Amino acid sequence: MAKKKENPADMPVEERLKNLFQLQTILTEIDRIRTLRGELPLEVEDLEDTIEGLKTRISKTQTEIVDLRSKIAEFRGKIELATSQLATYKEQMDNVRNNREYDLLNKEIEFQTLEIELCNKRIREAQVQERAKVEYQDKSKEELEDRLQDLDVKKNELDEIVAETKADEEKLREKAKNLETLIEPRLLQSFKRIRKNCRNGLGIVYVQRDACGGCFAKIPPQRQLDVRMRKKVIVCEYCGRILIDPELAGVKQEAPVVEEKPKRRSRRKKEEDE
Repeated sequence: MAKKKENPADMPVEERLKNLFQLQTILTEIDRIRTLRGELPLEVEDLEDTIEGLKTRISKTQTEIVDLRSKIAEFRGKIELATSQLATYKEQMDNVRNNREYDLLNKEIEFQTLEIELCNKRIREAQVQERAKVEYQDKSKEELEDRLQDLDVKKNELDEIVAETKADEEKLREKAKNLETLIEPRLLQSFKRIRKNCRNGLGIVYVQRDACGGCFAKIPPQRQLDVRMRKKVIVCEYCGRILIDPELAGVKQEAPVVEEKPKRRSRRKKEEDE
């Protein structure tokens, strides 16, 4: 018959604290593995974001270049049309019959001439913008190429580190997952919250020389006794970390060294020696 799994809430406090400390030891080791990777994951993520931004910028610039070239072609088409009409009006000038026709043709010639000049001006402006956009796009492409090379280097470095530590991390995560099932949910939730708020990630610490092992604040004697009794969960009044005694954490503390005072010689003994 299969053995019924013990409810974590029914476990003695000592057993729960021991499991919690073991869980923290495993999580600390996982943190150490992550530290080995350093800032590489963030650097890779930043590079990927930068590359996406550069690709968007290049695509947008290309669209702007196409629009400018389309406008240049449109202006050149207007110039061709205006030039054709200008030639027609000039031919008609030779056959004018009165001053009214002459003035009308003269105005049309003047208008078409101004239209050609305006289109040429717009073409020059568009060409200046196009050259600037092309130059900007070329620089963006060079920057993209550099960032892609940097990304390859960073990814290779990260892949090497992950390959070296992946197996160990997976084993540790599996152990942590199994241990979590042996801890009361409320206690586990509190531990995770405390650990998240602590800079060093230690949510449970043992008492060191009458002080909290996390914030090093002095612990009153009665509270120290409660910690050693292991009858209830005790937290530090200052930092909120869970406290356990060193023995439960598997740590042997050296007994304080007491210096022996030199023995005083009796007066009688002193007189005999003299």
